Amino acid sequence: MKDYRVEQLRNLVLLSHGGAGKTSLTEAMLYDSGGVSRLGRVEDGTTASDYDPEEIRRKISVNTSVIPCEWREHKINVLDTPGYADFVGEVKGALRAADGAIILVDAVSGVEVGTELVWEYADEVNLPRMLFVNKMDRENADFLQALNQAKASLPGNIIPFQLPIGAQQAFEGVVDLVSMRAYRGEKAEEGDIPEDLRAEAESYHLQLVEAAAETDDALLEKYFEEETLTDEEIRQGLAAGFVNKVIMPVFCGSALENVGVRPLLDAVLEYLPSPVDAADVQVTNAATGEEEILEPAPQSPLAALVFKTLADPYVGKLTYFRVFAGAMESDSRVFNCNQGEEERVGQLFFLRGKEQEPADRVPPGDIGAVAKLQETTTGDTLCDKDYPVTLPPIAFPHPFFSAAIAPKTKADLDKLGSALGRLTEEDSTLRVDRESSTRETVLSGMGESHIDIAARRLHSKFGVEIVTSVPKVPYRETVTKVATSQYRHKKQTGGAGQFAEVWLRVEPLERGAGFEYDSEVREGHISKSFIPSIQKGIKQVLAQGVIAHYPVVDVKGVVYDGKEHPVDSKDIAFQIAGREAFKLAVRDAAPVLLEPIMLFTITVRDANMGDVLGDLNTKRARVVGTEQKGDKSIITAQAPLAEMQSYATDLRSITQGRGVFSMEFLDYEEVPKHLADEIIARARVVEEKE
Repeated sequence: MKDYRVEQLRNLVLLSHGGAGKTSLTEAMLYDSGGVSRLGRVEDGTTASDYDPEEIRRKISVNTSVIPCEWREHKINVLDTPGYADFVGEVKGALRAADGAIILVDAVSGVEVGTELVWEYADEVNLPRMLFVNKMDRENADFLQALNQAKASLPGNIIPFQLPIGAQQAFEGVVDLVSMRAYRGEKAEEGDIPEDLRAEAESYHLQLVEAAAETDDALLEKYFEEETLTDEEIRQGLAAGFVNKVIMPVFCGSALENVGVRPLLDAVLEYLPSPVDAADVQVTNAATGEEEILEPAPQSPLAALVFKTLADPYVGKLTYFRVFAGAMESDSRVFNCNQGEEERVGQLFFLRGKEQEPADRVPPGDIGAVAKLQETTTGDTLCDKDYPVTLPPIAFPHPFFSAAIAPKTKADLDKLGSALGRLTEEDSTLRVDRESSTRETVLSGMGESHIDIAARRLHSKFGVEIVTSVPKVPYRETVTKVATSQYRHKKQTGGAGQFAEVWLRVEPLERGAGFEYDSEVREGHISKSFIPSIQKGIKQVLAQGVIAHYPVVDVKGVVYDGKEHPVDSKDIAFQIAGREAFKLAVRDAAPVLLEPIMLFTITVRDANMGDVLGDLNTKRARVVGTEQKGDKSIITAQAPLAEMQSYATDLRSITQGRGVFSMEFLDYEEVPKHLADEIIARARVVEEKE
């Protein structure tokens, strides 16, 4: 691949609801630009972008792919992202590597849930965007209906830059409303506008001229005086409006039939900003803590953001990065400012799906990859050691769907830990936790499909098979009143025996206090050396539980009396006596179960507010606040984890996928008695079986 100046680069992310045709559009762009000699198809698993076995099997994208297209002496880095909500982490990473976005809209389905979500994601990073109404060749395709839906559903000044020539089976090309020329067929052959479209095209052309004039005072003054602008002035004004996000252009075509794709590539060069024209490169100087602006130029200090990590079982870790300033060189050293570690950079690559083309350097504004970095993870900044800077990190959402996982065989157990580490390194929206109270390993992600694909990747990439299940709720046990007990342990086995007698009192503590231990034993009753032995015995019970095998918390144990034997008393005897005395005391101290209470922040459309609140009422939730933000309602609620483990699925069902939520641990509260009795009964059944 030839060298390109910064001005010749474009970094473009494709976004949409699932199934709108991003991968097909990427393939058509690659084909039209000469990157492949044959047009691949998602259905056949032959696209350059969807190469992962899971993508081919499911016929959806689950990874972000980088596909560079060389078009009219420019290089367009196309970032093809997943459309399914479970893989939002891939989308968030790609957004940070791009300077502009194309949001695809299905000409039949129009604006969908995912369209609105990705629009909001683009807003979060302040990215200029254009719309592409795809699948104009499909039955029931309706460009104007999709356009009007976009205007009604999405904020911003949405203006058509093209009109379709025909629709459905009769779709044959597009009218460019700027140049007022028609482009037909796969080769985009230029011609005159059809007469039946001329009046409509002239009306939309006038809207474009007015929109271009409003972007600049000088253009507006000229337009008022002369009532017209030159083609160059129109393009100049529209490009400025696009970069400043006051104009959202709409294009159309059929990616599958490769109609309208060449004019779209031309529009990308015309309107999408180069790295020079995009937003300033803002960094934080690690030495001074001050914000700085770097130029996207080769002579600037290096600042490169890692936006994706791929765990390859053969070549090791593959790191995707976007160079914002300076240049990355092969066989060099860079400094990871986030980790405070220097990394050795080997051979650099330009990527095209799974293909890797060696590169001597990756210039400013371009996207590349490198293998086998040791300390670097997604979101880190690579820079010069003598000029340490950090770029703003990638804001990944917190996982909210969890599954308990276990190795299928002993061989899987031996490899599971390292495989999970590499899997979570690859996907920043996956998290692995060990819940000590339930003795389960819990894998958390963005949804059921996300966890399912993660499990399949563990098998296909790392040879580890796991089984998944609903995680157990990490209940706790505690006491609600003071109680006393005494226990004598006496054992005679022919030789030296065992003897210990412990008198114990338990007292409830404040929530979150944990465990306290004290001794009120009078001198001569129990030797001081055995007081810690009693504590050891109690701690065994703390971990194992008394009424339902959950950890005992927020309790104080006080040894207030006891007896010992001059020969038979020993450490193990007092451990056993302390353990059994504690169990007896807890059972007499009105023990209760505690359950984790989570704080939920739920964002839904106003129309779904009533249904969501009604559903929360069935889950023992307490709504503690509501807030209005535009046409969205934000609900803050407290609810038991036991009732909310499938809430990701429930909320999607209630809101048709439009609702989102986050949750965090709040506190432990007492389980209602009728529910606690059921939990304790189940624990006893399990104990009897064992």
